[in-house]
Amino acid sequence: MAVAREAEPVGSLTEIRETGLDREDLLDIYRQMLITRGIEERGHILYKQGKIPGSFYTGRGNEAAAIGVATAMRSEDVGTPLHRDMGVHVTRGVEPWRIFAQYMGRSDGPTHGKDGNVHMADSKLGLIAMVSHLPAMLPVAVGCALAFRIRDERRVAVGWFGEGASARGDAHEAMNLAGVRRLPVVFVCDNNQWAYSTPTHLEYATEHVADRAEAYGFDGVVVDGTDVLAVYREATRAIENARAGGGPTLIECLTLRMEGHAVHDDAFYVPREMFEEWAKRDPLERFRSWLRENADFSDGEEDEIAADVKRLLNEAMRRAEDSPLPDPSEVTEGVFATPEDLDTPHHK
Repeated sequence: MAVAREAEPVGSLTEIRETGLDREDLLDIYRQMLITRGIEERGHILYKQGKIPGSFYTGRGNEAAAIGVATAMRSEDVGTPLHRDMGVHVTRGVEPWRIFAQYMGRSDGPTHGKDGNVHMADSKLGLIAMVSHLPAMLPVAVGCALAFRIRDERRVAVGWFGEGASARGDAHEAMNLAGVRRLPVVFVCDNNQWAYSTPTHLEYATEHVADRAEAYGFDGVVVDGTDVLAVYREATRAIENARAGGGPTLIECLTLRMEGHAVHDDAFYVPREMFEEWAKRDPLERFRSWLRENADFSDGEEDEIAADVKRLLNEAMRRAEDSPLPDPSEVTEGVFATPEDLDTPHHK
């Protein structure tokens, strides 16, 4: 039996205006979605050309969930996006050419060629780089929220995780502490229904991951992760509630991972019918249709945005390929933070 609230889709332009978005904002969201999809499609090409070291992970089908949450965040907020959340980096302002440079291990990438090809973040934009043990980022987000509480800052931390990661102890520990202290943090579960090859019915016994929120003492909500406006509305409510002192929220964005776990995985274990059904809910197509029905989105506007994004990404690819490889003599620089690097050194 479901416990968490299940969010309704956004019905009209009037409804979304009440959340603070105007028509130009909506077109910008569409543009960010196109950029995000385009970056990862070109990443596949780079990988096949042998230009991306290691494996390669994408978030096709997760663009609406990532961009919807990131759009709801303020500039002073912080987040810990994961490898399915490329749209968060794009929305927060990471330039596409720097993302391509990161893919190829170049010095102009956010980690300057010193981390995995999707293990990246720009701390100047309020983002904290992920590690491979994905739920390990949730205690980091909670730690940020605790710091905001101690400093009496009206800021919010957002921590992302997958439904498979919810089985780990650090997910429980993070949510328990956040609930007890009523910290300004929002937990976002990207539920893409497969923890590598394990389906959700073998991952957890509740109907929804968000049902667990009640046990931690805060709200849980399930939202269609292919509906960017519904995600934005629910993320805005949760983030502003946390900012006002109302404590955490667990948002479960229900999607389907439309590719394998990574490029080395053909996802043979996912039923074809499941792929076909979720393909009908492609986030980009869904939002494009909504814009045409509710915001007078014309063919001319669509063509102009698409052409602009194509130019942007083609130039980004060229610029990234001109970026140098990192200098081996600088391998230890920028790896560890000194007290002087921190905004508020821990010993003061």
